[in-house]
Amino acid sequence: MNIYTTIDSPLGELLLAGDGVALTRVSFDVGATAGWRREPLAFAAAERQFGEYFAGERTSFDLPVRSPGTEFQERVWEAVAAVPYGTTTTYGELAARAGAPRDRIRAVGAAVGANPLLIVRPCHRVVGADGGLTGYAGGVERKRDLLTLEGALQPHLWSVS
Repeated sequence: MNIYTTIDSPLGELLLAGDGVALTRVSFDVGATAGWRREPLAFAAAERQFGEYFAGERTSFDLPVRSPGTEFQERVWEAVAAVPYGTTTTYGELAARAGAPRDRIRAVGAAVGANPLLIVRPCHRVVGADGGLTGYAGGVERKRDLLTLEGALQPHLWSVS
């Protein structure tokens, strides 16, 4: 049985879903699936930790999570989870950490894109080889905002001539 709630964040509403024991999905896509039951109290710890994260008081999450994927996805997601707060890594570096050959970088990118635990499993910290902000399920603007929050990017300052 899937349960869910939605919480407000500085980047928009977040959907938190789980199975009653573990968090199984975090996304900016707040549409619940038919048959899911709204249970806000079941996500009190997650809501508190997200609040701390967005306030700059938390650098990692300590929540039970479950998101079964293929063996390859699990290796990639484990490598994503190891990317420290306030830093970024490239898809190539991530492939090496996951034990994937260089010719599998597109597959690594697909595994990153399939991450169902946005922010908790910090796929926003994965950037292109040139440092460019490539795709993100929550949108590239949110990726930029998350990296800025973590100090991995400098805030963009507009100059007036």
